[in-house]
Amino acid sequence: MNGQGDGTVTTSTRRGFATLAVGAASLLATWPTAARWDDTVRYPDPAFEILDPSFARYRLDAGGVERLWTGARWSEGPVWMADQRCLIWSDIPNDRTLRWHETTGMVDESRKPAGYPNGHTRDRQGRLLTCEHGGRRVTRLEPDGNTTVIADRYDGKRLNSPNDIVCKSDGSIWFTDPPFGILGNYEGDAAPQDLPTDTKSL
Repeated sequence: MNGQGDGTVTTSTRRGFATLAVGAASLLATWPTAARWDDTVRYPDPAFEILDPSFARYRLDAGGVERLWTGARWSEGPVWMADQRCLIWSDIPNDRTLRWHETTGMVDESRKPAGYPNGHTRDRQGRLLTCEHGGRRVTRLEPDGNTTVIADRYDGKRLNSPNDIVCKSDGSIWFTDPPFGILGNYEGDAAPQDLPTDTKSL
């Protein structure tokens, strides 16, 4: 699933990280321009183009590209909440987290303000993990609704702006920390970069 730069949420993958990004980019690389949001007329959906044959086994031939909603300024970080039957994703410049409900097809704001959120994932206990540009931190949403800060510093220095995140099978949390959220005031707050850009783990 993916959030496009025009605020559209689709069932594709764009900017991932680590090994997830490599597979996703190869599998979902090119979109037809003329009928981009038309209903799928045949299967496998021609909107999916496989550039590397080794990823052919990951395509669901009975699946199609479907537009769920449009209206965000810039969507990122979708995560599927199967137990709640909803999709959560970020609208970074509008400082909010949005939620699409499978049962109704409706979209509402699940958090606003939300710390200019970017990437989301779930940990091994099903809790929502969020990369926040505004707070320059990684947070965890607890079952009672409270927020726990997982990381906001490394070697005594503030994180830049955590961006993409994944929870490994052993429970460790991996995230990227580029400077995008501190380069200006569009998707966070302008600030000096304290750390080199790299991937960090908890």
